[in-house]
Amino acid sequence: MEIESESENEIKDVGYESIIPLDEFLAAGIHIGTQQKTKDMMKFVYRVRTDGLYVLDIQATDQRIRLAAAMLAKYDPTKILLVSARQYGHHPVKMLAKTIGAKAMIGRFIPGTLTNPNLDIFFEPDVVMVTDPHGDNQLVKEAVSIGIPVIGLCDTNNSTSNVDLVIPTNNKGRKALSLVYWLLAKKTADIKGIPFNLNLEDFETEL
Repeated sequence: MEIESESENEIKDVGYESIIPLDEFLAAGIHIGTQQKTKDMMKFVYRVRTDGLYVLDIQATDQRIRLAAAMLAKYDPTKILLVSARQYGHHPVKMLAKTIGAKAMIGRFIPGTLTNPNLDIFFEPDVVMVTDPHGDNQLVKEAVSIGIPVIGLCDTNNSTSNVDLVIPTNNKGRKALSLVYWLLAKKTADIKGIPFNLNLEDFETEL
């Protein structure tokens, strides 16, 4: 069941102050979804464009990044697992892991990593974060099977049935992924009192 915030309605308030100016979210294309939408993601959709692309509510994204950072800050960082099968997520995931002291696994996820103690790469996290619940579905299945909460970056076409905390975002774009992971690092470091002096560019995957 997805984690909800008591202050979820506040994202609609006129006085809501986002982590960064909204135009910076727009510039990164964080709000640009796909031409498909799932029932799960409808509550995060702001509108549909004339070209058929669904647009996500940026303020909801901002709010969920705050919630995810607060959630990550509660865990022992060495027991946090960050994953990304998506190429554009590899570098920002590694940067977030480095910032907060978490473990990163990028590329193909080896089945049994969370469930088979006989594997050399066996790992027992307390919480996992995925760049795309569809692309990282093997990890999500294993996390659910052993009762570990899942934070997921979800686009308009994602199913969220096995995601405990949804961060609605474009999870395919290079700049969008860089921005989400940079903000997560920035907010988590802030909550934990960790010095943070990295720029957005430090999280961007080179072309």
